[in-house]
Amino acid sequence: MKMLFPLLALLVAALFAASLLIGPAGLGLGESLAALFRGEGGPVVLVMQEIRLPRAILGLLTGAAFGLAGAAMQGYLRNPLAEPGLIGVSSSAALGAVLALQTGLAASFALALPLAALAGAAGSVLVILLLAGPRGGALALILAGIAISALAAALTSLVLNLSPNPFAAMEIVYWMMGSLADRSMTHVWLAAPFILIGMGALLTLGPGLDALTLGEDAAHSMGVNLGRLRWTLILGTAAAIGASVAVAGAVGFVGLVVPHILRPLVGARPSRLLPAAALGGAAMLLAADIATRLIAPDKDLKLGVLTAIVGTPFFLHLIWRMRRVEA
Repeated sequence: MKMLFPLLALLVAALFAASLLIGPAGLGLGESLAALFRGEGGPVVLVMQEIRLPRAILGLLTGAAFGLAGAAMQGYLRNPLAEPGLIGVSSSAALGAVLALQTGLAASFALALPLAALAGAAGSVLVILLLAGPRGGALALILAGIAISALAAALTSLVLNLSPNPFAAMEIVYWMMGSLADRSMTHVWLAAPFILIGMGALLTLGPGLDALTLGEDAAHSMGVNLGRLRWTLILGTAAAIGASVAVAGAVGFVGLVVPHILRPLVGARPSRLLPAAALGGAAMLLAADIATRLIAPDKDLKLGVLTAIVGTPFFLHLIWRMRRVEA
């Protein structure tokens, strides 16, 4: 579909603009634009430049990271059920953030939470290196990721279980639901370099993933360095997803759903799906974040809750389709 990429780009641009203009403050279009671009309007400038702008930027970046990483993971593993959290990066980043909340570091230092989440993501990569080894194949990668995810989830539950402070436990639970509210430009400057570097690495995988659709032996005979491809995938996913979870919390289903929606439109070619999934992920997360403001503006509806509600029916539909094909 030749018009797919221009249409996706226009959709992302429209949703980014809507994210800037929609909010409980009820600002007018001219007033909002004057505050955003010319710094005119007193308190309105604070709303536009310090509240809505970072929220829109993070929605764009984190959505693109989830969509791109999901497409890359599915292409490498040749499994339509693969998603970025499969290698344990998301759960490890969440564990780091939970520890920062539980120990009080997040309260004493504003950036302690995202930095701890990034440290957790980096730790998961080191554990994968130890478990799967530098030459481990796809099966070793999956098993290592499952082990890391299970351990990180268990430790997170243990922290909640042993938490003596119910308010700290509630804060942890709310953070794990995912949200882009109350983020600042400091969060953008912290996460953006990791997300952009990770996405840049993942976008280079297109030709190798195209060759891998023919099988590992065929890809190797075509000159694809499978070891380099695998570690580019792991490090790129760790950087992009670790930073995304660090600032947005645990937001699920974007990396699983978006590649499936767009795959038939790009001819099932991974090299075309990667950029399409990045744009689609950005559009989905921006739309979901806008919906959280419109559906329950006074209840602080969490982003991860909404993406799960939207993504689960699609996931069940996918399973039903696979069952019919196998039958």
